[in-house]
Amino acid sequence: MNKELSAQSASISASMAAPAATASTWLRTTGIVLAGSALVAVCAHVSIPLYFTPVPLSLAPFAVLLLGLLLSPRLAAATLGAYLAEGALGLPVFAPSPLASGGLAHLFGPTGGYLLAYPLASPLISFLWRRTRRGFTAAALSAAAGSLAILACGALWLAVLTHASAQAVLTLAVLPFLPGDALKIAAAAALAVGFQRLRRHTP
Repeated sequence: MNKELSAQSASISASMAAPAATASTWLRTTGIVLAGSALVAVCAHVSIPLYFTPVPLSLAPFAVLLLGLLLSPRLAAATLGAYLAEGALGLPVFAPSPLASGGLAHLFGPTGGYLLAYPLASPLISFLWRRTRRGFTAAALSAAAGSLAILACGALWLAVLTHASAQAVLTLAVLPFLPGDALKIAAAAALAVGFQRLRRHTP
């Protein structure tokens, strides 16, 4: 009899713990997604307009690279998808631009290709890095792959939008951002590797 009562008690406890664990996981995931999208939004507003191109110099790609290195592919995609959804709904999360009025229209402006690439580039980075030993070189190469994906999508979008030549598109959408992207890649890789080492040594 006691054994039956103990088994029933254990079964009830397990059935009560499962929804609590699910709710806790859901809240944690939601918090990470919102915090990550907020990070991208803050970095997007650290931007410098360039007189020769409609694309501003922004820290948003740095946040995208860093989130790709810190989060799982699925969580990275969800975070950047949430960021685009927030911007499409009119929240001031995109980099200021005189050529885009914000909201959904911003995604169809000259920087739309870069923005739409974020939910693809970040999980790509995560996928690549999680299949390595997670050293600095691997982190930098993974982040570089994501950065190139962002630049390629941005350039392709601008080419379709402006009907400019390949050389003009490279001059407007790719070449001016390569030095800055190299610094963003190095910084994101260093932070991600440092975070991994910190987690290993944290009891």
